[in-house]
Amino acid sequence: MEEYDLTIIGGGPVGVFATFYAGLRDVKVQLIESLAELGGQVKALYPEKNILDVAGYMNVKGKDLVVDLEKQLGQFEPDVKTDTMVTDVVADETGFVITTNHATTHTKAVIVATGKGKFEPRKLPLDGIANLEGQNIHYFLGDLSKFAGKRVLVAGGGDSAVDTALLLTENASEVHIMHRRDQFRALEHSVHQMEISSIIKDTPYMVHEIKKLADGTLNVSLKKMKTDEIKVVNVDEIVVSYGFISENKIIQGWNIQPELSEKQNMLVNSEMMTSIDGVYAIGDANDYAGKADLIATGFGEAPVAVNAAISQIYPERGGALHSSSLTIENGEVKH
Repeated sequence: MEEYDLTIIGGGPVGVFATFYAGLRDVKVQLIESLAELGGQVKALYPEKNILDVAGYMNVKGKDLVVDLEKQLGQFEPDVKTDTMVTDVVADETGFVITTNHATTHTKAVIVATGKGKFEPRKLPLDGIANLEGQNIHYFLGDLSKFAGKRVLVAGGGDSAVDTALLLTENASEVHIMHRRDQFRALEHSVHQMEISSIIKDTPYMVHEIKKLADGTLNVSLKKMKTDEIKVVNVDEIVVSYGFISENKIIQGWNIQPELSEKQNMLVNSEMMTSIDGVYAIGDANDYAGKADLIATGFGEAPVAVNAAISQIYPERGGALHSSSLTIENGEVKH
């Protein structure tokens, strides 16, 4: 059975950065990701989204951030196992036995970076639209080029909806955003950008009915909140940004069961350790007082967890090192 110092479960941006940082600390690490590629939700759901709150970037598209993280990780040669599902984690005298759908390994410590787990989009609560989903109704933005020259309605009022509407102005001929409230629940800067853009705001409305016409366009009936008023908007495409339903049923099936918060995330202390000694959680997988669910927060939690795990495994090594005192040559850290 192959032995590792550290196993990081989850290959989203935070998990990838944690794996890189473990390389800086010169430990044997494996990164396990259930999807076929690294990048997690950022790559799968928001590849074109501009991320504004990552230090050092004016703004960066989700897909480009993942590319840069993979380049950074590539300076080392960790064992990266994609398309691999962790089916069980069992504690033993010297660490944990990690069982996946491909193999069984042993590790001294575990860092969980699975985000919010499996995600499914919240769909439009309308009958008779199943045949339009995946054609004119979209729950994932994907390739922006498919909206070129189109008139698009974005349904939603949060960060994702506002960011999506702003992105679509780059190549769509007309962009509407519909929200059931007059106020949007997005980052103030993004809302301001929307206010000064060409985006047409349909508030406070909700989608009442959708009819596909003979010319392939959609007549979208919008019902004004708390009234019987109906107005019809004719568009080519609808992008629904109502958020996602997340669940961590995979973790629920493990032998180890860390204590969870009311949000069903793993409670951690200041070192990112869960209620189980040697098991840490970072990014959207964890919870604590004042937690902010941001990529930037997860990037900060990653070194904390890695350093804490190494201090536990190898107490003689001491604490964190300043990277400015290190160099990387041929995949090895030089002090």
